[in-house]
Amino acid sequence: MVLNGIFDDKFHAAVEPLRVAGAGTEAAGPWLAALVGLVRPRNVLEVGMGYTTPYLAAALASAAEQTRLESAALAAKSRRALAGDGLGDDWLFAEPPLAAPDFHLAGYQPRMVAVDNLSIEGSSAGRVTEVLRQLGLDHLVSVANCDLTEADDHLPADFTPIDLAWVDAYECLYFFDHYWERINPDGGLLAMHYLMTYPEGEAVLRYFRGYQQAHPGELEIVNLLEPHKLMQNSVTLLRRTSGAGGRERLGKAGHVRYSDALTDDARTHAGTGE
Repeated sequence: MVLNGIFDDKFHAAVEPLRVAGAGTEAAGPWLAALVGLVRPRNVLEVGMGYTTPYLAAALASAAEQTRLESAALAAKSRRALAGDGLGDDWLFAEPPLAAPDFHLAGYQPRMVAVDNLSIEGSSAGRVTEVLRQLGLDHLVSVANCDLTEADDHLPADFTPIDLAWVDAYECLYFFDHYWERINPDGGLLAMHYLMTYPEGEAVLRYFRGYQQAHPGELEIVNLLEPHKLMQNSVTLLRRTSGAGGRERLGKAGHVRYSDALTDDARTHAGTGE
């Protein structure tokens, strides 16, 4: 399970001091962790540190370990299949079931940059690095204590494309205008906290919808509302689609096509190819 070990007592005890009552990220932290486990991003950018930071970092560490284990098991089952009758349903459903050789061929070493200027009174951002150190996650996160307008100088030169960005700051519109082109065009995600249910946030949402209409095929938008809360009660998720690649691996009735390309990928990953 990708999220194994995240929600244990040690983790909760470490992150609880970062929870700020007015921040409204109690559900956002676990949701982001689940999202990381689902899409396995390689480059993650957070703007606005706090309670969500260790959830993102822990999920990346867990996904990396899960990928490592899957990769070894996938190579082993591929070697067995290729030494026999070749790829088939027995190979597909053996542990790790449904694993894609091409993803594992690329390797998975995620990293994260967290940006915060530590200017918000009452924020827990200043305590994040100690919590990450306590959890043994500090090696995964590069912290940039600066304004978003200065963040370029703190990002690694090869920190592109950004596969997942989480923005919990006032500069949502600035981020979109200056960083949207860096989001992975093949399904990269930009999540923003609390744009629904207040006028300034709704204006930003109208801007996104206008951009979407002016750029067909560029992005998808979904707004998730927490209806039980008075404020800090939504997440907006943008998915960039301008460069979405084809992934037609399935044939009729949703069956996997055991093509030459899939076999070649499996052979290469298994270490039996040239």
